[in-house]
Amino acid sequence: MEQITEQIIAAAIEVHRHLGPGLLESTYEECLATEFALVKLPFKRQVPLPVTYKGKTLDCGYRMDFVISDSVVLELKAVEKFEPIHQAQLLTYLKLAGKQLGLLINFNVPMLKQGIKRIVNNYQKNSAFSASLR
Repeated sequence: MEQITEQIIAAAIEVHRHLGPGLLESTYEECLATEFALVKLPFKRQVPLPVTYKGKTLDCGYRMDFVISDSVVLELKAVEKFEPIHQAQLLTYLKLAGKQLGLLINFNVPMLKQGIKRIVNNYQKNSAFSASLR
């Protein structure tokens, strides 16, 4: 898992180095998909995330920006600063998708390392919900 996150961050740094801050999230997403392909990092883009409610699966239009190597959820932002809702969004995506690790990357920063948050979902179906932010 650590190696995958290192590859994701390296690809994001490469995109940020070439583009800098100030563009739309969709631009960074397109360039990051290109970078993942160049470094042969397996990914899925704009992955649908259905919601199950009372046993019924609903398509509510949620989409994860990227799922890398079928294990890490990557959510991109191009905002002034992270807000608590951004972390809550990724944590909910992790819970709904049954994934443990997510990265939140904000490209609208001078140095990309200032715009990276790692979020861990410790949710287990047979125990109380607990999550930690790192």
